[in-house]
Amino acid sequence: MDVVFLTGPIASGKSTVASELQELGAWRIDLDRASRAVTAPASPCLAELAREFGADIVGEDGSLDRALLAERAFASEEATERLEAIEHPYIRRALIDSLSEAATLAEEGDCVLVEVPLLDRIEDLLPMADAVVYVHCPFEKRLALARARGVSEADFRARDARQPSEAYLRAHANDVIENAFSKEDLKEAARAWWRGRYGEATKE
Repeated sequence: MDVVFLTGPIASGKSTVASELQELGAWRIDLDRASRAVTAPASPCLAELAREFGADIVGEDGSLDRALLAERAFASEEATERLEAIEHPYIRRALIDSLSEAATLAEEGDCVLVEVPLLDRIEDLLPMADAVVYVHCPFEKRLALARARGVSEADFRARDARQPSEAYLRAHANDVIENAFSKEDLKEAARAWWRGRYGEATKE
């Protein structure tokens, strides 16, 4: 199988690219979804988070109050580092398990696409990738997209400050997909990347 890490900062358009490539035939592994899975009710990760950030981040139904966790975890750089120290080992294990499962199911040459929000946090796993694709989007456009989704500017800036720099992402990427224009332009750029790597798209 062909393992591709798809990365980019918050609101860069990764999900749009990933959805398009999935429609073209890619197997899709989303580390954001993995982070939700590892914090499911009664999970060891959730228990650790509750000990660190307060028992009230767990609701009466046992689920994580993500808004409250974010409020506390992104309040300072130190708090964010504590959050990542707890979550990331579980997410890394989920990624390794997902890739192992894909290896048993995928056929030779299949694209297994991994959405990686924070590439620098799993740098030691880069040898598992056959290619890294970076979705680049200008800062002001990302800010506008995030605000349109209900993210405050302060929250966006706090999260963005914790993400790998453009220079880092370009240095570790094999290919760059630009998101500077419309959503349809971004989808076409994704299709063009697919054609360049796998030949004519199979999407009807």
